[in-house]
Amino acid sequence: QVQLVESGGGLVQPGGSLRLSCTTRTSNYLDMGWSRQAPGREREFVATISRSGGLTYYADFVEGRFTISRDNARNTVYLQMNSLKPEDTAVYYCAAGAQGRLIRAGRADYYGQGTQVTVSS
Repeated sequence: QVQLVESGGGLVQPGGSLRLSCTTRTSNYLDMGWSRQAPGREREFVATISRSGGLTYYADFVEGRFTISRDNARNTVYLQMNSLKPEDTAVYYCAAGAQGRLIRAGRADYYGQGTQVTVSS
C-alpha cells in the first residue's frame, strides 16, 4: 500500500499563490499527479508527472498557471499554483499510479486524503 500525504493547502486571495506538496515513502517508481474536486462536481485531473520527471501534462483550465514537479530524493511531488482564481477552490488530491494516463482518466492506483484550497477575497 502506498500512502500519500498532502500539505500546503489554505486560504488565498484571488491572484495569489500556493504550493502543494505530496510526500510518500515509495513514489519513485510511480507516475504522480494531482486531481481536484470542487463541491458538487466530479473529481478532475489537474496535472501529472512521469516517474523521471521528464514528462508533464496539464488540464486545459490550468492555462500555464500551475507547475508540477518532483524531487525523487525526497519522495515528494509539488504543485506550484499561481494566479489563483475563485474557481480553483477545491479539495486537491495527490495521486499515484503505474501509468499517468490512468491518473488523468481518474483511475489512479492511490489517492491521498486531500488538502483544501480556498480562493476568496
